[in-house]
Amino acid sequence: MNQILSDPDDDTKGFFDPNTKENLTYLQLVERCVIDPITGLSLLVIVKKGEFYFFVDEATKLILKSTTTTGAGGKYQGKTVCLWDLLYSKYISEEKRRDLVQQYNHRVPVQVAYERGYFDEEMNQILSDPDDDTKGFFDPNTKENLTYLQLVERCVIDPITGLSLLVIVKKGEFYFFVDEATKLILKSTTTTGAGGKYQGKTVCLWDLLYSKYISEEKRRDLVQQYKSGSITIERFLEIILTIIQQQTKTSSTTIVTCQPPENKVDSSTTKTSSTTIVTCQPPETKVDSSTTKSTITTTTITETSQVPSFHGIRKDVTANELLESKIITEDLYKGLKSGKVTVTEISEMDSVRKYLEGTNSIAGVYLQSTKETLSIYEAKSKGLLTPGTSLVLLEAQAATGFVIDPVNNKKLSVDEAVAQRVVGNEWKNKLLSAERAVTGYKDPYTGNTISLFQALKTDLIVKDHGIRLLEAQIATGGIIDPIHSHRVPVQVAYERGYFDEEMNQILSDPDDDTKGFFDPNTHENLTYLQLVERCVTDPITGLSLLPLRR
Repeated sequence: MNQILSDPDDDTKGFFDPNTKENLTYLQLVERCVIDPITGLSLLVIVKKGEFYFFVDEATKLILKSTTTTGAGGKYQGKTVCLWDLLYSKYISEEKRRDLVQQYNHRVPVQVAYERGYFDEEMNQILSDPDDDTKGFFDPNTKENLTYLQLVERCVIDPITGLSLLVIVKKGEFYFFVDEATKLILKSTTTTGAGGKYQGKTVCLWDLLYSKYISEEKRRDLVQQYKSGSITIERFLEIILTIIQQQTKTSSTTIVTCQPPENKVDSSTTKTSSTTIVTCQPPETKVDSSTTKSTITTTTITETSQVPSFHGIRKDVTANELLESKIITEDLYKGLKSGKVTVTEISEMDSVRKYLEGTNSIAGVYLQSTKETLSIYEAKSKGLLTPGTSLVLLEAQAATGFVIDPVNNKKLSVDEAVAQRVVGNEWKNKLLSAERAVTGYKDPYTGNTISLFQALKTDLIVKDHGIRLLEAQIATGGIIDPIHSHRVPVQVAYERGYFDEEMNQILSDPDDDTKGFFDPNTHENLTYLQLVERCVTDPITGLSLLPLRR
């Protein structure tokens, strides 16, 4: 019951706001009430058609709850308190509360539209909901319903007019576009090392890719290489930076001091792996007799070395990243660079493999009476597992890397698992939500990709649900870094903000409500690690299977 009530996607939103026509939890509806100043009772506001209805939307509420201070006075003296609690304290009148929230909301440009009656909160909620029927535009190539912005981003730019044109391909022709998952990664990958008009600025890889420096052909080629796994996101960024550097520097003339008899000057101009060699001709042209300096036109040659990469959970991981994450030692890194040890040899080391692949999650069930292996979903369909137990186990799979088909020994993304009927379509959205623990959550305020723990701390996911997924990750090899697509040691997780001491204590407490997994044989609530330890290992596939005594 705790899991049901903690799940924001569940049918537990059984209360209705008659003003906005939304289904809400009881707590959300209570928070939209006003307090009777005499009785102190909570009263639900009902507005007539056309009247203004004030309430704090969920996005604003999230910001207010995540903004804390230790500087409040009164009964909060010396305490850490969130802005939401201060706003709804006895010190703030209803009128002032409403005024402050409205002022805060008007800080963004779209609020001018509110003020002029061109927009309202109901419409804002409709347009902000990616699952809503607002995807009213159609891609004739992929047969997808999209928002207008998504469709615009799939257009090509006419090189003469600058207009956006929708690409139409014939049957059998290749259709190039950047899918939403790849786009999110490109937008969340940032750098301060770009040249040209981006010099000294923080810019995302998406903006660089669609800048004037990158041709349509090159853009398409790089995206295809990345999606096929030929290059990592780090290599993708490196290539883009090199192209921009070449376009902004190779045509320029440089004054250098040539020291005879040397004809070559080596200079490192970027923080990437490329090396720039400046070749000087002997100082026979335009010699200034008053100095020993020569004005020379330089030729820039860029050489790039391929950084060895490893297979991560969803994309390749560079050796540099493994070194920075303390997964490999400096000696191993040097050995790899010099050729003394190979990527395969390092990948097979237990100390490395557990961070790249993880250890086994619970892949399926083993029916002892018939010696039959079943997937979690199939066991649910046959009535061997309850829907609740099945969903929790499948969410743990998705949150630790992949949904598993134990019969065919396949590791699948959620989309693949649904397409291959390893799980039912009715659970797709819930499992996609759990899968974000691997691929990353989108911070609604910065647009950045954040980890499971960071999403938990900012209330993007319900606490109990997030703790359950986090505990499953730790039990199967370590916390997943969604940016770099591998697990990290606990100390590195602390350093990157993916874990903290408070969460460590919660997960270390055997009496806590973190026992979110159920043993169908003994009817005990267990931690994920405890349930994994009760599994049997398939002698052929090596997968962990939960035995069922039925």
